[in-house]
Amino acid sequence: MSAELDALTVVNQLRDLAADPLNRRAIVEDQGCLPGLILFLDHPNPQVVYSALLAVRYLAECRANREKMKGELGMMLSLQNVMQKSTSPGETKLLASEIYEILQVAGKEEAEQAEAAAASCQRKAQFFLGSNNKRAKTVVLHIDGLDDSARRSLCEEALLKLRGVISFTFQMAVKRCVVRIRSDLTAEALGTAINSTKVMIAQQVVKTAGGEELILPFQEDSEVQVEENTDIPDYLPEEESPSEEQDKAVTRVGSITDGMGWLNTAANFLTRSFYW
Repeated sequence: MSAELDALTVVNQLRDLAADPLNRRAIVEDQGCLPGLILFLDHPNPQVVYSALLAVRYLAECRANREKMKGELGMMLSLQNVMQKSTSPGETKLLASEIYEILQVAGKEEAEQAEAAAASCQRKAQFFLGSNNKRAKTVVLHIDGLDDSARRSLCEEALLKLRGVISFTFQMAVKRCVVRIRSDLTAEALGTAINSTKVMIAQQVVKTAGGEELILPFQEDSEVQVEENTDIPDYLPEEESPSEEQDKAVTRVGSITDGMGWLNTAANFLTRSFYW
């Protein structure tokens, strides 16, 4: 197995572990994982960089992590380098910019952090719900036909073809996908992309003023012109991704224990691969 493939495997596993709110504190407190993610931000493979950014963005969802992440050696500088590098794809720069803004203000929100830390780390996993970057927004889709990993892979491929999709996560148990997109991309474009698979139908989930959810179908006769994304490298779906099996889990009590065993493996890989 090549060193690059090892790096992809490790960073993708860290990304998937970081998607679980119950793992985020442990990953940041681990002596090897956070420094390793920072080193991955300078990796020559753009897919490794993007996956590392997704992991860091997940970790930053936990307010209690932000101060330590901001102070970690090389974190802010590496984010700046990604933002300024001319070869970085547009969505990669946007994601790095969003993380940088979140961490930049971390020291100014101590009172708010103290009140929200516990609740923030226990929230159900949802992707990028903050409004830190006015150039990005979140769309929640209900997808009929999102029944298994094969359908999930089709959905991933359809979304990654759209220019303006920053990131996404699946909630397989309820057939939903939470998508982070640029403000100039419409929800209808996401629906058109998923409906083009011919085996799935997407509808938008919105909340009323009273907090109730509504599922709104996209107009079938509307033709949305979208720009195809050629910047982001092909996404490699994880066959053993924990998120794909979350609909089969009764509880999440074992999440931390299982994750810690893999964190030790990841830390050993990082220690062998880099000099701190």
